[in-house]
Parts: sequence; C-alpha cells; structure tokens
Amino acid sequence: MKLLCKYLLLGNLLLFGSCSSFLDVEPTDRYTDDNYWETEERIVASLNGVYASLLHTGLYGGTTPLYFENLSPNTYRYQGDYNLVAQGQHNANTTLFYTVWQGAYQGIGRANNLLANIDKVDMDESRRKRYIAEAKFLRAVFYFPLWNLFGGAPLILEATNDATQSNLPRNTADEIYTQLLQDLNDAIPDLPTSYGANEKGRATNGAAKAFKTRVLLYANRWQEAAETAKEIIDANNYRLFPDYRGLFYLENEGNEEVIFDVQFKFPEFTHGFDINLDQYNNVGPLPDLVNAYYDKEGKSIDQSTIYNPAKPYENRDPRLQATVIVKGSLFKGAVVTEGQYPRTGYGQKKYTVFKDDIPAATIPDGQSELNYILLRYADVLLMYAEAHNEAFGPDPSAYDALQQVRNRVGMPPVPTNLSQDELRKEIRHERRIELAGEGLYYYDVRRWGIAHDVLNGDIYNDKGQRIDTRRFDAQRDGLWPIPAIAIQENTALVQNPGYGN
Repeated sequence: MKLLCKYLLLGNLLLFGSCSSFLDVEPTDRYTDDNYWETEERIVASLNGVYASLLHTGLYGGTTPLYFENLSPNTYRYQGDYNLVAQGQHNANTTLFYTVWQGAYQGIGRANNLLANIDKVDMDESRRKRYIAEAKFLRAVFYFPLWNLFGGAPLILEATNDATQSNLPRNTADEIYTQLLQDLNDAIPDLPTSYGANEKGRATNGAAKAFKTRVLLYANRWQEAAETAKEIIDANNYRLFPDYRGLFYLENEGNEEVIFDVQFKFPEFTHGFDINLDQYNNVGPLPDLVNAYYDKEGKSIDQSTIYNPAKPYENRDPRLQATVIVKGSLFKGAVVTEGQYPRTGYGQKKYTVFKDDIPAATIPDGQSELNYILLRYADVLLMYAEAHNEAFGPDPSAYDALQQVRNRVGMPPVPTNLSQDELRKEIRHERRIELAGEGLYYYDVRRWGIAHDVLNGDIYNDKGQRIDTRRFDAQRDGLWPIPAIAIQENTALVQNPGYGN
C-alpha cells in the first residue's frame, strides 16, 4: 500500500497547513493546538500531512517537476509561465514564483507544527525520534527551493501560528543553507534504512544522505559531497535497475534504484504526466538534446564514423529512444508519424506509462499516478563522480562511478587518461543524458555557471526552423524574484536585484 493511502486521514490535519498565505496555518475546525495533539495516531496523521505537501502544485504535484525541464536547453513549451521564464519575460508577478514559494512554506508550516507539538504525546521514544527525523528531512526538502531558486527567505522554525512571523525579513542564502544541513544531519541517525510494505514512500537514512549530497554539491562543497555520496555507495542498499526505460514503468515503482519518490495513487492523488507529455506535447524535447546523445561507440555525432544523418536515431546511445519519442519509431503500438508531436518534432517518453509495442488509450488529464522519483541511485553515482573529480581530480573511483551508469545501457568506457577538465565535461554530459526529462538540468546549468551560454539564443525544431528565442540575463536571472504577492503580505521582504522594489 502506498504511503499516500494514509493521506485520506488528513481531514483534521490539513486544517493545520491549508493557507491563503504562506504563514496562515491556523485550524478552522473543532480541533485546536490544545486538543488535537493527544494521540500517536494524530502525530502520524500530522506527519502524513507534511508528506502531502510534496504534492503541492508548486513542488511535485501536477506537472511541475517535469515542466522544469522546459526552463533548460532540453525541452520547450510554447506557452505559460515556464516559457515566460525561458524567454526572460518574467517578473515578480509571474504566478510560477508565488506557487513555488507558497508550496514551500505550506510544507514548512506543517513540519514546524508537528515538531512543536510532538512532545505533548506519550509514545515510544524510538518512534518519536523517527517521526521528528522524517519531519526534519521534509523541512529541508521544502527549504531547498527557497535557497536554490530565491537565494534566501524568512527562516521560520517555530509553529506558524504567531502573527509576528508575517513581518519577518529574509534570511540569507547562507543561513538557509546552514539550516538545510542541520536538519539533514539531525535526521540521518534516526531514520531507518528501509520500511515495511505498508510504509513505502517514507524518508530513509539513504534519502537524507542523498539529499544532503545534492545540497553540498549545489554549494560546491566538493569533498563533503563526495564523502556523503560514498557513504551511500558503500552501504550497498541501492542498485541500478537493469532496464533504464523500465525504471519508470508503473509496475516497477519503488525498485532498487529509487531512494525517495513522491507518492501518487489513483484516484485520490494524481497528476497529468501522461497526457501532457504525449497528447499535449507540453514538454517537447529539442534537437539540442537529441543531438547531444552519443553514438553507441561513445562518440559525439560530429566525431562519429557510424552516425548516418539520413537515419539519425540508429546506432545511438540507447537512452535516446528510451527518453525521447522520435518519428518513425514504435510507440503505443503504432509508428510515430510526421507532425504527431508538433511543438518540436519530438515527444518525451520518460515518465509516461506507455510501452512501445502495446497499444494504449490516452489517460485523461489528472488521472495519472506514476510516482515522481526525487532521488535515485544513478544520480548519487554521478554526484559522487562530479564531486570527487572537482575535489581530487580524475582517479579510478570517479571513473568507476561514471562507468557504472554507462554500463547499464551498454555504453563503452570513457578514456581513463582524461584531464580534470576533460572528465568534468564527460560527467556533465552524462548527467544531461542520464537525467534528461527529470527536471534537473535547469539546476545544473545554473550551478555550473553556464546558464548564460546555454540559455541564450534561438530555439529550433527538428526541421531546423526557429520557433522561439531563449534569454537569460546573468545579472538578474541567477535568482528568481521574490513574489510580488509575498512582498505585499510582508513588506519586510527585500526584492532580489534586477526586479524592482
């Protein structure tokens, strides 16, 4: 049974976290702080409500995590807030920013309420510690976008029922980062390695370490990131799933590669991945991504002796057609035709439940239930390779981690005599290819300092026709604006440079 089944218990809990503003989490039913926190069952319901905030549309609900790919050079969407950001036409009133801000604070508020009240309930101390650890892990997940995208926000660690918190100024990015690490370090010792079948989807020790690795990597704390990733690798609790495409099939959810995923379950907790990727083509892979896949001998198409422009999808890295739907290939039991994916000429296959050789009807919007994988073992291997190479330069352990990911799909080894810069380029390429379609590349190009290079310029479809233009202002767009609504609600907030007052 998925963890999300338990969210049906949230009738009273959600009153502690549903809000019209990011600080409004006061209950509106018969329960209050004085009479709610009486049993362990209510603590568990409260904790489930913290998990439920992951499904907020500003975080991992709806189609948000996949639409983040449209902010990168990998894919394109022709309209909406994501396209405004890609075109550099966004401002503090762009709805996307407040949706993310609001979702983060909803989760933070629920986590804080649990942490502030859990000691009121008599229960087994080991379970109390575990519940606290889960809440702290989740609080770190919710603070992550405030640190990574906005560069600082009010750091609220108390129960959010005090009106004075609505006037708190922004804390610095460094202060948010310090709290992220503290919450994760606090959580790690008290989280289990795994759970029983009825508690799938809960945070584990490995999840906290993997998320800590991501935070350290994004902060360029190379040695610490490598050390934390190595702890996960040495623990031997996770393995690469043998089938790269099958990793994302519904029947393989929770497989040995998944470290932490956001849980969905039809009909209660659903999203629109399938129809938005397939029929609506709202995440259209770009030729820039398609052309980045190597040939099956590990060479770029510019250097390949086996690449045939007349048959561009043959003899390529198998992850190309495991991720991208290309014309002439088989998908949903039929040959993909010209114009079937009109945005760019390509569709995204990854994160649909459809098979290549099995006919399937369209899944109505909002009725998909495939879990979104927030952390997986291949990412840990690539984070280790990157961090180790940055900290110490090329050595066998960095090559080994990189090659494990390539071995899964039968790609040949990279040369072992590369310089640090040459290996860096291969690791970055591998991240782009392995994680394509998962919403992480936008974060990568920003932290690598190459956003100005790859997020400026014209966008072309598969016929070489210009369909749009990306713009990225390095002086402004490294951070998102503080949402205008948040500033209206809290005049103590200071706007990021380049976005006005």
